[in-house]
Amino acid sequence: MAKRLQDLTIIDNFMFGAVMSNEENCRLLLERILDIPIDHVVVTTEKTLVYHPNFKGIRLDVYAKDENNTLYNVEMQVEHTPIPKRSRYYHAQMGMEMIATGADYDQLPETYVIFICNYDPFGLKKYRYTFSTRCEESPDLLLNDGIHTIILNNRGQNPEDISPELLSFLNFTKATLEESEDKSDDPYVTQIQRYIRHIKHDRETEKQYMLLELMLKESEKKGVQMGVEKGRDEILTMHKDFLTTFLSKLGQVPPELTDKIQSLNDPEALQTLIFEAARVSSVDDFVKIFHQLT
Repeated sequence: MAKRLQDLTIIDNFMFGAVMSNEENCRLLLERILDIPIDHVVVTTEKTLVYHPNFKGIRLDVYAKDENNTLYNVEMQVEHTPIPKRSRYYHAQMGMEMIATGADYDQLPETYVIFICNYDPFGLKKYRYTFSTRCEESPDLLLNDGIHTIILNNRGQNPEDISPELLSFLNFTKATLEESEDKSDDPYVTQIQRYIRHIKHDRETEKQYMLLELMLKESEKKGVQMGVEKGRDEILTMHKDFLTTFLSKLGQVPPELTDKIQSLNDPEALQTLIFEAARVSSVDDFVKIFHQLT
């Protein structure tokens, strides 16, 4: 049974994405992880998608850019999945987006892919695993390709190797619902707790969360009934109908928008649009995002 919004903690992807869509929350978290000052960040909301394990598309929990044009992708990871290949994919996606805008290779920004795990992916009991490209023959020689991958493990056992501030946040990510509401001595954790309470009392957020869970469950059920043998066309039709039905709950759907949705033939693009429809509060807001993503 799906959790209620009231039962979510920061470890749940929906809540993590909602909390980190606030740019100050995101900036302070990145400072703790990287141990560097960051003046400000811009969170790209079109890429901050609601996570659901039954959908495979690109799911960037937090996609941000700082004042130096450095790009950050931060994800909460609670399931055991092949993180190294996903990291490679996300770095490639961020780089290709810059190339697509006409940037030269030497203009590619620094990119950070950060996973916050609720388990130890390497079994070495470390809170933080930092990876960069090095020369095998001379390990001290860095390639300096601008690619950085950081994997955090909230089950680590080497607190002396990370800052107390990062340790405090990682401990918060493994807290139970009851523990997560306890008074904290950490101002940042207190700020996050306050923001979570705000989210849980926001009726619009609760409506979107409940509706999303309900419709994804219905979609999953239809997909199982349909069976893989029914083929790609029926999957596409299901997603298109799902999206238009979802939008109709937000208001009148213009015929031209319906026609454009019906012309789409990419299942992952449709899944992304479904997630976006779950976040907006009006059809007009969705239309703006639709034009950006298609």
